[in-house]
Amino acid sequence: MNISVVIPAHNEAENIESLVQEIVATGLDCEIVVVDDGSTDDTHARLLDLKKSVPSLKVVQHDRAYGQSAAVATGIKQAGGTLIGTLDGDGQNNPADLPKMIEAIRNSTNPNLKMVAGYRKKRDDSPWRIISSRIANAYRRFFLRDETPDTGCGLKVFYRAAFLELPFFDHMHRFLPALIRMRGGDVISVEVHHRPRTAGVSKYGTLNRLWVGIVDIFGVCWLRMRAKNVKITRLD
Repeated sequence: MNISVVIPAHNEAENIESLVQEIVATGLDCEIVVVDDGSTDDTHARLLDLKKSVPSLKVVQHDRAYGQSAAVATGIKQAGGTLIGTLDGDGQNNPADLPKMIEAIRNSTNPNLKMVAGYRKKRDDSPWRIISSRIANAYRRFFLRDETPDTGCGLKVFYRAAFLELPFFDHMHRFLPALIRMRGGDVISVEVHHRPRTAGVSKYGTLNRLWVGIVDIFGVCWLRMRAKNVKITRLD
C-alpha cells in the first residue's frame, strides 16, 4: 500500500524543514507532499533546498494563498499514494503519531473504515484557544453527530479515493470525518500528541475561526440532507 503524507504550508519557513525531517525520522516508506500555499517568506526556497537531500519530497506551489482546505486538496490530488496522511505545517502535530494511525487503518477488520482521525486530548495551546475549540466542537457534535471528538486536528489518515469523492468547499478540512460518514464510510479516533508552536505565527484569529466554524456547520448539515449514496448491486 503506497502512502503519501500531505502538508499544507503558508509562511512556515521556520518550521517546515524540521517537520519534513521528523517525518523522514519516523522510518515510514512514504512520499512527502508539501503544498506552499502562496507563502511570502522563504518557505518555497527552503523546500527546494530540502528536496536535494530528501528525494521523497514533492513540492507544489500555489500562485497565491487559497487557504488550508485548498492546499490539502491540491496535495492529495498530486499525491501518488492510495493512503493519505495529513498534518499541519506549523509543527504542532507530531509526525511520530503517524505510524500507529496508519497501522490502525491497515489492520482494521472493518472493510468500511475510511479514516483514522487524531484526537488532541491534551492540547498545548492558550486557554482561550482551547475554550473556543471546545465550543466549536460541541456545536459540531450536536448538529452533525459525527462521533469525532476533535475534527479540527490536522493529523488524519484516510484513503485517497474516499477523499476524492467528497464535495470541495472552503474550510472542508475541518469537517472531513462528517463528510466521510455522509458518504457512508466509518471513522475512528486515535489519541495523538499536541505541541506548542515554536516559530512563526498562527494564520487564523480565534474569534474568526470560531464564528466561521459555526457557520460552516450549517452548510455541512445542508449537504448531509441533500446527499445520496448510490450502491451498485451488479456490474456485468
